[in-house]
Amino acid sequence: MSKTTTKKKAVKKPTTKKIGFVGVGRMGANMARHLKDLNCNITAVYDVYRPAANELAEEIGATAYTKLSDVTANADIIFTVVTNDAAMKKIFLGKKDSLLTAAAGKTFINCATLSPAIQKEVATAAKRRKATSIEACMASSISQARTGKLYLMIGADDDVFKKNKALLEALSVNLRHIGAIGKAAEIKALVNMVMNINTAGLAEGLGLAKSLGHDLKMVCEVFSQTGANSRVLETDADDMIDRDHECWFSAGHAAKDSGIAAGLAKLKKLNLPLNDATQEQYKKMIALGIGELDKSGVAELTFPGRTGAKKKVARKRKPAAKKKAAPKKKAAAKKKKPAVKKKAAPKRKAPAKRKKPAVKKKAAPKRKAPAKKKTARKKG
Repeated sequence: MSKTTTKKKAVKKPTTKKIGFVGVGRMGANMARHLKDLNCNITAVYDVYRPAANELAEEIGATAYTKLSDVTANADIIFTVVTNDAAMKKIFLGKKDSLLTAAAGKTFINCATLSPAIQKEVATAAKRRKATSIEACMASSISQARTGKLYLMIGADDDVFKKNKALLEALSVNLRHIGAIGKAAEIKALVNMVMNINTAGLAEGLGLAKSLGHDLKMVCEVFSQTGANSRVLETDADDMIDRDHECWFSAGHAAKDSGIAAGLAKLKKLNLPLNDATQEQYKKMIALGIGELDKSGVAELTFPGRTGAKKKVARKRKPAAKKKAAPKKKAAAKKKKPAVKKKAAPKRKAPAKRKKPAVKKKAAPKRKAPAKKKTARKKG
């Protein structure tokens, strides 16, 4: 009896170069794991939270470094996935330690959602050090990062993009070269602005439906067949109803990204009231201490009896009692003072009237005395 064997399809390496990762949170770590599955040579990892870097390094056979310059020294291509503009500036433009130390010939692929301004600033600084930069903005989530099915929007010079296209394709299901550095960041800001507005709008619609006593499953089915349908309805509606806000894309990040869009609008002197209102909702979540929930957690501000509504009522009642009591005391004090002044005024006028008649009585006898002397002289 003959045996049949099936050959495993060889996984083609997208690159033979050494790869490093800076920022190995949920997205960065899963991107590194996927590239490791493709037999890429992951040599260096770094994170400000050391345990995360150490655990991932042990898992994928890399080295966890404590200095950014060591990551650059031990990798040819460095992916960065950081939280915001400030973090990006620190890793590239920090005075004490920087990824741009001895960076000639290196390529930096920056994947976080950041402002176009910081992307351009970093690219310019890298060019001065004879390094190249790519912005690879991700419009996907953790599971897509792990399986290499990200949607990537690329900002880079044509030659740099073509040189690294195979590696970028290995991480994505769809790849779009938007244009030069900064242009992909602009598009990503628009994507997240619209997504956040849709999420906040859905939370308000379902919250109102709940208040009106409707069956929310039925409402979602109606939404799906009408103009109220959206991708957010598919991904977030059940989480809003069930209060299952496990974080895939945090409210804190939503506030940041809506802020990037607001900044771009300000530069162009445009008014975006829906974006501004949406950003305020996510900022409110942060203020309430629930900013680490998924963006679907915005429903906590719109559903009756949930977190946001309870805290709002408590805040309004306390200041109202204090403000009413204070004006009463001040008003009474002001009325007493004028009353004292009015009584004192008539006393000053009374003595003035008595002095005038006294002067007239004394003057009259002086005039009569000379008259008598003159008469006597005439008689004699």
